[in-house]
Amino acid sequence: FTSQGCSSCPPADAVAARLARDPGVLVISRPVTYWDRLGWKDSLGREENTRLQRQYGDRAFGGANIYTPQVVVDGRAQTVGSQEAKVRGLLATAAAARRKAGLSVRLAAADMGKQVMLDGPKGQQAELVLVALASGRTVSIGAGENGGRKVHYTNVVLAERNLGAWTGGAQTVTITPDMLRVTGADRHALLVRQGPGGPVIGSAVI
Repeated sequence: FTSQGCSSCPPADAVAARLARDPGVLVISRPVTYWDRLGWKDSLGREENTRLQRQYGDRAFGGANIYTPQVVVDGRAQTVGSQEAKVRGLLATAAAARRKAGLSVRLAAADMGKQVMLDGPKGQQAELVLVALASGRTVSIGAGENGGRKVHYTNVVLAERNLGAWTGGAQTVTITPDMLRVTGADRHALLVRQGPGGPVIGSAVI
């Protein structure tokens, strides 16, 4: 979670870019809106990002206050986004938790788009969320705490679509070309998430 109006955020945005070079890590940048009052309206900010961050604060982190730059790892742990060593440690812990959970998410080509094949323990309850991303955006910030700076953002959320539920076991979801037609998006990701503000138990880059 980041903001163009937050002077502490550019170092964290740089960390996000470095982390995204690892093919085993899915980085998603979610610009928020609550710093717009400081004199610069975030051109990438979405109220949905602000809402999700509050849901994480309420559900995952015991009613904790929200802030930027914040990294949330799989909806289970959080830290200041510029603390790269701490973030990498949380990523290692999250990878071990995913392996233990036993959810497999695989992709295959289909006649009408792509298929996502899920398989894992039964008795689960999760939602499937398709996230449209801009892999890179560089913004010239005209005012506020970062006025005069150019900041690069990685895998910025442009839109999200709920594709239904996964309740465990084997399931195949077809992603049609029209689902991927989002202006400005050049990358998509599927998240398997236990509700808004809940743990992310699986993911795949489309």
